[in-house]
Amino acid sequence: MTRKRRKGGAGKVVAVTAVVVAAAGAGAAALGFDPRAFFEEAEAGASQETPATAEVVQQTLTETVTVSGDLGFGDVIGLDCLRGGTFTALPKAGDVIERGGELYSVDDQPVTLLYGDLPAYRSLTPGAEGADVEQFEENLSKLGYDGFTVDDEYTDATAEAVEEWQDDLGLTETGTVELGQVVYAPGEVRVDTVGVEPGDPAQPGSPVLDYTGLDKVVTVEVDLEDQELVTVGEAVAITLPDGTQATGTIADAETLVSEADGDSEATTYLEVTVAADDPAVFDGLDQAAVDVGFAGDTAEDVLTVPVEALLGLNGGGYGLEIAAGGTTEIIAVDTGLFADGSVEVSGEGLEAGMAVVVPS
Repeated sequence: MTRKRRKGGAGKVVAVTAVVVAAAGAGAAALGFDPRAFFEEAEAGASQETPATAEVVQQTLTETVTVSGDLGFGDVIGLDCLRGGTFTALPKAGDVIERGGELYSVDDQPVTLLYGDLPAYRSLTPGAEGADVEQFEENLSKLGYDGFTVDDEYTDATAEAVEEWQDDLGLTETGTVELGQVVYAPGEVRVDTVGVEPGDPAQPGSPVLDYTGLDKVVTVEVDLEDQELVTVGEAVAITLPDGTQATGTIADAETLVSEADGDSEATTYLEVTVAADDPAVFDGLDQAAVDVGFAGDTAEDVLTVPVEALLGLNGGGYGLEIAAGGTTEIIAVDTGLFADGSVEVSGEGLEAGMAVVVPS
């Protein structure tokens, strides 16, 4: 995070100006010309100009801490095979697969995607009971099969519906859902990479592919020392590569440890996931570097002016040039929080509504 401060330099500029004026006067005198009348006229013209001003505003000032992040599809999840045989069909990177769709096939038998959080861990046959049964039956119902009750009991009625489903898939009608025949994911998946090819041997536990969700999100790494910036559910600002501004929300934050690499030591950091409030802002972008602005320090109910209104005083510190009634007066001020082009200021006699001179 970089906080900009306005550096004083007025004294140096004035000194240079004085040398130029003196030199001009000496040269003009040699030519029999008095330059004082010229400068008096210039000063008279300048005094009639109205300086550009800004108003002293009383407000709550919030600092924005900007961190670079990466736009993508979020966590990449590896999918392993649960069956033995030979891979006979595989998807391509970028393919989107919905409930009931084929992820890949082994020995010409499709492995089907269903929705759910509980992974498949056993075969399902009549008499089986449990949360995995209910999860499977709910998917079967969503796919349009009926004649059974969606509950935690795998009944003969469930088996009959399964036989119909298997027939539609071109499978042998056994009424049993073998382990490895279905794979569960929270929703639609996007194939990220495929690690095998048709004809490669398949065996339980062997990697097949990596997938992601369909929603584009921004992933940001935040140092632990800045963890107070991160609160799940809080609003953030998003700046796209073309400068487009959007709003977002912190969707998740996870503490991770980086791997040691060469001379670098392992470090602990927060991996923060940010979702755009309007996902359409990411249309046309698959992967890109974006900036995320987190709300940092806050100063409540303070007087503020534009940063460019600050003057560097010769004796050190800062001042403001107050404009009132056609005249100006420089007063010393103390500065506080700098944020979004404004700065917190305080000083004797300074009040909201006053006009301060700013560079035109």
